[in-house]
Amino acid sequence: MQTESFDFPGPAGRLEAVLMRPEGAPVAAAVVCHAHPLQGGIMHFKVVFRAAKALQHEGVAALRFNFRGVGRSEGVHDHGRGEQDDVRSALDQAERRFPGLPLVLGGFSFGSSMALRVGVADERVRALFALGFPASMVADTSSTPASSRLASGRKPCLFVQGERDELGPVERIREMLEGLPEPRTLVVVPESDHFFTGHLDALQDAVRGWAARRPWESP
Repeated sequence: MQTESFDFPGPAGRLEAVLMRPEGAPVAAAVVCHAHPLQGGIMHFKVVFRAAKALQHEGVAALRFNFRGVGRSEGVHDHGRGEQDDVRSALDQAERRFPGLPLVLGGFSFGSSMALRVGVADERVRALFALGFPASMVADTSSTPASSRLASGRKPCLFVQGERDELGPVERIREMLEGLPEPRTLVVVPESDHFFTGHLDALQDAVRGWAARRPWESP
């Protein structure tokens, strides 16, 4: 397995990235988005790394990147607007490096919100995942709720949520997913908080188990 650090062009300037390649030829390429930039979110955060590692173990090339204004990435925080363009640029990069492979998109906390907003509409994205989706913190300014957007996209989707997630109560996640078309998966990690403190192995296992089923191949 190989890890490569590099920069790529984004809409507000340079974006810093790390690409984790699997052993052998990859079966898909993924973009993994980090938590809120103004609350310490960075691509090296443990949840983001563990998710990328899980994907890598299942043959997926996983690209992590820093949103604008984080680390070496240029620009300033844009309150979730420009960050969606950063995600699209990361998808462009994954597509350029792995032409013809299915694209997978997901993230942790704020990053999961950005991933879902972009991924539902982007035809290149074949599967989505959300880790610690901050349902109680997401200000949905769209006229179409997140659940309706996911339903309209009809893409395989994984949600991994801590049982005691203070930013995304499990019951609210269940309500959001109710009525969504299959295949959809919700994994609740017992006793876990929003950051999966002490439960990172369970988080990684959930992502790895989902990726092992290759949901991006669903019709």
